[in-house]
Amino acid sequence: MNGAGPAAIAGRRGGCQQRSGGRRSPVRPAPVPVPPPMAAGRRAPPEPGGGPVLLQGIFGAGPTPDAASCSLVLTPRELQVRGPGGACGGSAGPDAALRLADCVGSTAFPGPAVAACFSLVCYPFRGPRWGPPARQRLERTFRVCLCPDAEGNLRIAQAWSRRIRELSVPAVPEQDGDSYGVLPRPCRALVLLNPQSGAGRALEDFQAVVQPMLAEAEIATTVFITERPHHAHEKVRDEDLSQWDTLVIMSGDGLLYEVVNGLMERPDWEDTMKKPLCILPGGSGNALAASINHYAGNDHVAKKKLLMNCTFILCKGLHTQMDLVSLSTASGRRLFSFLGFGWGFISDVDIDSEKYRRLGNARFTLGTLQCLAKLRVYQGRLSYLPASPGQGTPPPLRDPPAPVTNGQPGHALPPAGTEATGALPADSLLVPLCQPVPAHWTVVPEEEFVTVYAIYQSHLGTNLLMAPAAGLHDGCIHLFYLKAGISRVALLRIFLAMAKGTHLDLNCPHLCYVPVRAFRLEPRTAAGVMTVDGEALPCEPIQGQVHGRLCRVLSGS
Repeated sequence: MNGAGPAAIAGRRGGCQQRSGGRRSPVRPAPVPVPPPMAAGRRAPPEPGGGPVLLQGIFGAGPTPDAASCSLVLTPRELQVRGPGGACGGSAGPDAALRLADCVGSTAFPGPAVAACFSLVCYPFRGPRWGPPARQRLERTFRVCLCPDAEGNLRIAQAWSRRIRELSVPAVPEQDGDSYGVLPRPCRALVLLNPQSGAGRALEDFQAVVQPMLAEAEIATTVFITERPHHAHEKVRDEDLSQWDTLVIMSGDGLLYEVVNGLMERPDWEDTMKKPLCILPGGSGNALAASINHYAGNDHVAKKKLLMNCTFILCKGLHTQMDLVSLSTASGRRLFSFLGFGWGFISDVDIDSEKYRRLGNARFTLGTLQCLAKLRVYQGRLSYLPASPGQGTPPPLRDPPAPVTNGQPGHALPPAGTEATGALPADSLLVPLCQPVPAHWTVVPEEEFVTVYAIYQSHLGTNLLMAPAAGLHDGCIHLFYLKAGISRVALLRIFLAMAKGTHLDLNCPHLCYVPVRAFRLEPRTAAGVMTVDGEALPCEPIQGQVHGRLCRVLSGS
């Protein structure tokens, strides 16, 4: 490989140059097998050791020919850097170990005179002694001057850069029933951005934080800035999306809700929903972004740290399947939801705090206090189909109920594989809203509630871990409801505990939780507000069921 093989290569004067990013890693004593410092910030430590040596050599620093030399060892998991005194393959630990799991890109380019260079860009976790760490940019550049001609040196640099890129691609997990994939390189992304979402900094944050990282990862972007409600819905419904490999939403959860429902209105929705979606937090709540960050095993973070983590997930390109929930209303609407449906207190906070959206996530704190002061009770009937067979096993049916389509009775399900092309998935667990729920469903005896919330992700907001057991494709709706009679103090205590996901540990008798596959809510009056994925709906009877693995989303694991 033109001098880039496992055999040690004698280099000229040089070293290694750190252009920007975090501080140098300390030298590790040989007998102590501690992981590299850049692995900090995750709940699970990386595997010890870098594995077998794939490439090794002695190179110089950056474009400057007068710096000290350094020795490089490339293994399947890391690039080990040793100073002038270190030898390739020696027993002493490296001065720095750059984890390829943190690497988003590598390039090779001609240097001065006959030299060539290759560089890699990593985003390891660094942080203060207290508080959650954050990914910080770290670029290292190495100078190749081993051959008498520029072409030979460039070939060596390209060989190292290509191998680093190959090893930086995340391994596709091997799990039964799970379907994972990786975005191609180079990659083309359509970015749908709402400049008014949250505190109004989405465009500024995209240009300052996201765009440079995507360029380093060979992800070319086409930016579409929304100008009105439903603009993104219309764009993805009508556009030829074959020119992009992924759709990136830089906004709050509301814009992704538009995108999902726009895609589901396409005649080719089955193929289009295989195109991975990516959420970058640019709104106030950012519930799905916080959930994906949680699923990736990262510590809880918010604001710029959360944006950096989610952008890093996009740069790595690993994607998997995600459940959607089909919601049908009494007025005949059919909606698809990725996050949650709410009625009562939580929805009141969400909608009433809209006027404070410039405060960012703090709007929900203010809204919660205001809604606590005027705590209301809502009357209605709640029914559900438990997810666990032990909670209610359906009896054998001679005549299966007709599925619901757009809130109306549909036709019986055709045999598998004979569905009409482009037909939306049938809600086979539901009967029309004008009929009683099936006998094997559970009807909640209480009919006075403070709130009802059906969530399908772990987080209700950046700082609210509502369903710690939830996953992207667990096939469950996590149904919470608060019965009337709870005091304001107890309600506040629940939401404070939800910041760490410990609200169920309070054993509050008014708080009930059950995983379900389908549910129905029938309000007695039209008073109050309903929300789906944070967007307001008229208050009317509604029911929904989960559809497993209906779309794909960028994920960290």
